[in-house]
Amino acid sequence: MNSLLRDVLSRVSLPRGLRDLGWQILLFCGAYWVYRLVRGQVYDQSAAAFAHARDIVDLQQALHVFVEPDIQQWAMRAGWVEDIGSWMYLNTHFVVTTFTLAFIYLFRHEHYYWVRNMFMVAMGLALLGYVVFPTAPPRLMPEFGFTDSVMDFTGVSSTSDVNALYNPYAAVPSMHVGFALMLAISVIRMTRHRWVKVVWAIYPLVVSAVVVVTANHWIFDAVTGAVVAVVAAVAAQTVFARVRPGQWAWAPEPTLAAPARAG
Repeated sequence: MNSLLRDVLSRVSLPRGLRDLGWQILLFCGAYWVYRLVRGQVYDQSAAAFAHARDIVDLQQALHVFVEPDIQQWAMRAGWVEDIGSWMYLNTHFVVTTFTLAFIYLFRHEHYYWVRNMFMVAMGLALLGYVVFPTAPPRLMPEFGFTDSVMDFTGVSSTSDVNALYNPYAAVPSMHVGFALMLAISVIRMTRHRWVKVVWAIYPLVVSAVVVVTANHWIFDAVTGAVVAVVAAVAAQTVFARVRPGQWAWAPEPTLAAPARAG
């Protein structure tokens, strides 16, 4: 029993010590709060945001993929689908992302810095999209038949007001989808278990369905979120990994790595 306990504790020991863990937490938290602050900046975006949303509707109608109203109406008729979707939208994005990144840091540490850099690139690209292309989400356009299902689920009144940390027009790209796909890319690459690969391959599709049935994103947003994730993964693989191959490559070479340094 004691040997088993020691084995478990040794497996969860900090790979590079407390200093590196603190630095990674500070880096991620700092980047995330900068991400929220920049995303929340408003320069009278409402007119442009609704115009862009209508452009997306026109584009999807031209491509015969404007199906969001039908999808949400079906989910609302089913009842439990909309409730599960609303619950997942509120709870899974932060929790799944945080716990998966923590798992990678503790148990697949050799891949962690590649994953971290991918997320940093993605957040930067997302901010560019929010500034350049503010877009109203479907829930703010009831004229198309949309309902704010998350508001109905929580009973908390939704508002289109913005503040320093919140911008309802930060819809393109959908980083719910982007984060889900980046996690899936990472875990699928590092696991040998087929069932784990299958679960993580399905996860981004489930998240895409969730953001649509809750009327928080257009299909266009989900697609652009996936594109951001892929571009960020390519950047981590072809740019950052070449800058510091001993620390930032997907699988750093032992002779090049510097375990004592914070990456």
